[in-house]
Amino acid sequence: MPNDATAFAVIAMIAVITFASRVSGALLMSRIEVSARIDRFLDALSVSVIAALVASIVAQNGLREAVAVAFAAAIMLGWKSAICAMIGGMGFAAAWTPILS
Repeated sequence: MPNDATAFAVIAMIAVITFASRVSGALLMSRIEVSARIDRFLDALSVSVIAALVASIVAQNGLREAVAVAFAAAIMLGWKSAICAMIGGMGFAAAWTPILS
């Protein structure tokens, strides 16, 4: 187990790195001209991060999570509402255990 000083040092280091990356990103974006290509990339970036998070959750877990994601995708395709899809997917995953187990 690390002692308190080591834990504090690690937390401080992570905080400094996080702050530096946030500031450097803002400075970089203020110095470059945002072209249509960069704008499309930034628009797609948030979707790809969410897709990567969902894919890793599905890969690490089991059938319940995979079916809940498929259920949420079906809601998204049918209703075109991300909020309804998230609520439906979470509700399906929560209802899975009491109903199907």
